[in-house]
Amino acid sequence: MRLTVESLLAELGLELISGSPAQANIRWVHSTELLDPTPWLTGGELLLTAGAQLTTPQRQRTFVSKLVEHHIAALGFGVGHVHEKVPIALLSAARKLDFPVFEIPYGMPFIAITERGVTVLMGEQYETLRRSMSIQERLELLVLDERGLDGLVRVVSEATGTAVGVLDAHGTVLAWDDREPALEACDRQEIAGQIQVLAASRGAGASPLEASLGGREGHVLALPVVARDRAAAQAWLVAVSPELPLGDFAQLIMRQSATIVALELMHMRIERETERRLAGDVLAEALSGHLHPEELRLRLQPFGIGEQAAVLAFATKEPNAAAPLLERALEHADARGLVAIRGGLLCAVVNSSSLDPMELAREARTALAAGFRDVRAAVSRSAPTQALRLSFHEARCALEAVRIQNGRAPEVASHNDLGAFQLLLALQDDDALASYCQSVLGPVLESEGDYGDELLRSLDVFIEYNGHWERAAAALYCHRHTLRYRIKRVEQLTGRDFSRARDRIEFWLALRGRELAR
Repeated sequence: MRLTVESLLAELGLELISGSPAQANIRWVHSTELLDPTPWLTGGELLLTAGAQLTTPQRQRTFVSKLVEHHIAALGFGVGHVHEKVPIALLSAARKLDFPVFEIPYGMPFIAITERGVTVLMGEQYETLRRSMSIQERLELLVLDERGLDGLVRVVSEATGTAVGVLDAHGTVLAWDDREPALEACDRQEIAGQIQVLAASRGAGASPLEASLGGREGHVLALPVVARDRAAAQAWLVAVSPELPLGDFAQLIMRQSATIVALELMHMRIERETERRLAGDVLAEALSGHLHPEELRLRLQPFGIGEQAAVLAFATKEPNAAAPLLERALEHADARGLVAIRGGLLCAVVNSSSLDPMELAREARTALAAGFRDVRAAVSRSAPTQALRLSFHEARCALEAVRIQNGRAPEVASHNDLGAFQLLLALQDDDALASYCQSVLGPVLESEGDYGDELLRSLDVFIEYNGHWERAAAALYCHRHTLRYRIKRVEQLTGRDFSRARDRIEFWLALRGRELAR
């Protein structure tokens, strides 16, 4: 039962003498004899007064005006103490502003009204707490029963009478339920955009966001879902209501639900990370070249990969953070496969029997670019699963081949962009490739031990920057004189001169081949 002005007056046997029948909720009952009590009120109170200081018409009109501005629910005026009846100026001002006023007879003490109001309010708060605890228990059971986010938002939507959804930190809808008929057609992307703009304006911190629904009647409340080890929101629990704003009960349910959603997201994250580690192990074994084709087929089968497979490779500064977006992009495209991090690249091995790998790579890149900047993509041709190792290197090399093309690079690189890498990939004999690389790079590795790898890394960067000392040294975070010493040392060990294009090309091929032969 909600405490309203109308319901309270009905119980007390009193009637309004100003204002229309009031359905406004009463938040509290308070007595005052101050000329201006509003600094100590928050709105929604039923105010009781005997008007001890309301001795002039001007004071009475000002008093009513301040109560209206502060959204006070109603005014009860006690007569027979200071005033024999409700002052005409006060009543006239209240009627003009349609503000609820009722007369309290001399024989009815204010405490009787306060006690009745507080009794109803306490019962209301107890019932709210009881109902919210019941709903929280339902949500906890849903998590234990592994019903997922869809089950959670369905219960929250039913309990609050609002449309409820969960959006990730990038605004992607993870789950949504429209239980409020008036909001079935609400634009989720518009809401996601509003939340992103509001979140950006708040900075890195995570705090609740409230906004009107753009161009429509309605209100959005977005609560941050924050992991224990993070300062910013990892997701948003969103309620869209036709009312302004959500009621106390709905807000309480939303705040309790945010914790349950955080638990479910943590469970999902752990599950996905475990699956990704398993996928990474499978991919690592596949790329080792040591698995028998039949064993490789069996390892890939649980991921929905059949006889034909293609590899998608993406270069981004945050591959681990981008992995969930790639997984959702594959799910959206109804593509089966595995997602893993390999060599700093975000990779997907997909069943390519019934889809176009190039089109899938474009869609996935678009999804990743929405959340991360500077995403580069490449795709291998569809090939039998026993050729997965070659497919991976084809995608990786295509990505490497277009890395320094700046604005001329294709949206998704493929075998058509391999260039000189095509020659290396054509060498099917790993032993022959390893032998070639050893003949070129061996003197450095054998003479310098562990430092040989650092020399070769410096040489690789030096060649990539076309012999530009300053830029190569900056990329290596070392002084240009240090870089000159390293390159001079490689020249001494190999008898080569890297001012000559032929020597630079041969070592570039050997460095790339060394990666393929690993």
